Order: sequence, then structure tokens, then C-alpha cells
Amino acid sequence: MASPATGAPAASIPATANEFIEHELHSRLTAIESAFNADALAFNGPIYFAVDDIMRKVVEKKCQNQAHNKIVILITTEGGYLEPVRRMVEVLRRHYQGVEFIIPDSAYSAGTVFVMSGDAIHMDYYSRLGPIDPQIETAQGRMVSALGKLEKYEALIAKAQKGNITAAEVQLLIDGFDQAELYHYEQERDLSIALLEEWLVKYKFKNWSVTDTQKTPVTEQMKKDRASYIGSELNNTKRWHSHGYGISMDVLQKDLKLIVDDYGNDKALSENIRRYHDLLSDYMSKRGCRGVLHVPQDYRQYM
Repeated sequence: MASPATGAPAASIPATANEFIEHELHSRLTAIESAFNADALAFNGPIYFAVDDIMRKVVEKKCQNQAHNKIVILITTEGGYLEPVRRMVEVLRRHYQGVEFIIPDSAYSAGTVFVMSGDAIHMDYYSRLGPIDPQIETAQGRMVSALGKLEKYEALIAKAQKGNITAAEVQLLIDGFDQAELYHYEQERDLSIALLEEWLVKYKFKNWSVTDTQKTPVTEQMKKDRASYIGSELNNTKRWHSHGYGISMDVLQKDLKLIVDDYGNDKALSENIRRYHDLLSDYMSKRGCRGVLHVPQDYRQYM
């Protein structure tokens, strides 16, 4: 259809309320692309199996008309499984030289591990990351801390070794813990730390060449040591107490010595990110949707 005044194709007019909102989401995400001079992808929802396949399809389609060699991921997630994270990182790194993450709200657990694969992390004072202890799904469909179960088991073993364990606790040791499951939890914990350490050294620290204070050259071992410290601290349940504990930008910068870019210093950019995130969250809530992958002109619900 052509415009009567110019003969040029007329802009498509959203026909329904949902189409209008998605059109507005496309427009707001495109503004973020312009601000970062990069492609942009929004990931909002849990990290479950098969979301990596959707990510691959979205990114491959986006790259057919790829205008940039960098992509920014606006991520909001409660976390989930590590294997999809590993595959999503491989997808993004295959198609883009630079990958950066924006946290408008929170990215917990496996989401924090995902964020640590970025060349840069963008947060403001309200943003939160979280401890990276792996999660397990209960029979009721609720995600709980695997490390919490490991620590409870280890505490009971310690009591038994001291000879002050109760009969009820002995029964809990017999009936409440599956050794194969405990081993799986240990493996998941070790994998989360290993991935975080690998990606920090390979991507986040790749341009770290001189120390901030003494201006001495940074060695590969120094990068590995810093990554190991960050991984261990993020897995330290005694420090954070709760899997849902939100770790602020200030704590990441001051306590973990992690460089985080504060997008809150740019008023226009901050407003663009908030406007997009608020509209997406509201739209998902009204549609009863738990998971979305979105690039301009391609909006996909996966849960």
C-alpha cells in the first residue's frame, strides 16, 4: 500500500492493542540500539532448557541484516539452568565480537553467570545481581538452593562426627539425602564457578593490562586469581545468606573489585532503559507471560 501523498510505502499501522504495544516496544528497543551503537536483545524470564534454541533462532535471524559487530543484552531473570547459559554464550560469541549486558532490574543465579560472560556490565543503583549457587526444582515446581541442601547435609555429618546428633537427625540423614543428587549438586556448583572464571578472564578482563593503584602490569595469573575470588565470593552462601539476596552495583565495585558501568549517570539513556523495561514487564504481566526474547521487529514469548 502506498502513501497517497508521496507514493512511498505507508508505515504499517498497528491494528490491535497488542500490536500497538509491540510496535512501541520495537521503537524503544531501537532507541537503545542507537544509544549503544549496537544490536539489542531483551531477555526477560527464567533460563530453562530450550530457551537457548530460541536464542539461536532469534540471533541468526537478526544477523541476516546485521548492522553492528556488538550486541547488548537487556536481561531480567530469576535464574535457572547453566547448560542453556553456556550454549547462549556460544551463540552470541559466534555472531558478535562484543557482547555487553544491561541489568534494568535483576539477574540472579544462572543469570549472574550469564552476565559475567560480557565484555561490559551496565547497571544503576537499583540493579541487582545475585549469588550463583545452582538451583534445583522441587516436586511443587519451586526452585530452591542446591548448596543449601549440601550445607545441611554437611552440618549433620559434622554433628554425627562429634557424637551429638539426635535420632531425628540420623533419620533425616538416612531418608533425606540422595548421594547421587548431592554429587550432582557439587558438580553444578563447580561448573558455575568454572564458567564464571573462564568467561571473566576471556572477556571481561581481556583489556585489563595495568593495576588501578600501583599501575603494575597485569599477568594472566592475576586475571585468573581475580576471577577465582569473584567466583568463590558469589558462591559463598554464608556471606549472602539467601539465594534471592540482591547484590548492588556498589558492592560489586567496592567489595568484589568488579568494573561496572553506571548507566544511571546518563539521564537520557537511563530513561530509555526504564521506559522499555517498564512497558515490557507490564505487557508480560497483562498477557500472563513468564518469558520473552525480543529484538526489534521480532517479539517471542517462550513461557
